[in-house]
Amino acid sequence: MHALLRIVGVITLIAGLGFMGQGFRFYSYPADSILVRHTEWVYYGAAMAVVGFLLIIFSRPSEEP
Repeated sequence: MHALLRIVGVITLIAGLGFMGQGFRFYSYPADSILVRHTEWVYYGAAMAVVGFLLIIFSRPSEEP
């Protein structure tokens, strides 16, 4: 279970950073996207990155025997 949470956390973190990169216009795909403003991509990406980071943190096995 810890490994699954860590994998999902890493994927979510990478996806969130990718959305933030798109929002900051490091790359724009699709080039003429009018569905969402670019600032919303940054917010969605930041939220996903935080969730991914928390999943990675909480996926660590406990120290209890």
